[in-house]
Amino acid sequence: MGFVGILVMGFLCLCSLVHGYGGRWINDAHATFYGGPDASGTLGGACGYGNVYSADYGIKTTALSPALFDNGLSCGACFEVRCVNNQKCLPASVVVTATNFCPPGGWCAPSLHHFDLSQPAFQTIAQPIAGVVPVAYRRVKCARKGGIKFRIEGNPNFNLVLISNVGGAGDVHAVYIKGGRNGWKAMVRNWGQNWQSNDNLVGQSLSFKVITGDGHSLVSYNVAPSGWSFGQTFVGRQFP
Repeated sequence: MGFVGILVMGFLCLCSLVHGYGGRWINDAHATFYGGPDASGTLGGACGYGNVYSADYGIKTTALSPALFDNGLSCGACFEVRCVNNQKCLPASVVVTATNFCPPGGWCAPSLHHFDLSQPAFQTIAQPIAGVVPVAYRRVKCARKGGIKFRIEGNPNFNLVLISNVGGAGDVHAVYIKGGRNGWKAMVRNWGQNWQSNDNLVGQSLSFKVITGDGHSLVSYNVAPSGWSFGQTFVGRQFP
């Protein structure tokens, strides 16, 4: 392997350590819960997924403190969380998806690593009466059913695409869009996992390139046919 190849491999390894999954357990964190026994109070949120049930994230979700939320770039990431060193702990771990932001203050102070879990997720690892427990956590691969979802909103001169149900690393860090008569153009993250394009692409089939936080990329060609309409959701390929 040449020098350039070694540099590339080193960069990919660094990306995996910083943004990827399958890493070591980190112990300096705590967890609380919100949203009620059926997690209905977790719908909506700072990632923009809206109904997390229809977004295929289910009831095992979490809001993240600022240190973990990374200004929204962690939306869609999956974490395995387990309760530690507390009499109210249960002998189990839970895998949750980041779908919301825990505003700064209290346990979600900017410097703290904190998970505000859905109640069903919290009850998997600890007795609810505990209220708050110390936890260990690690990034894990997101296992998703079906393909990546692209929901298109906006108007002819403003396309806002919500990207959800992303497997692999789960967190989307870059998106490119291509109309049937155009080349690839970078989209800009508007908020959460809503990505925008200001090109008029009405009447063109749409392709998307999604790049996750670990540097892996996936292209879904012609995922939306030329007759697509605003308000529709289309399903593309999925990360292995």
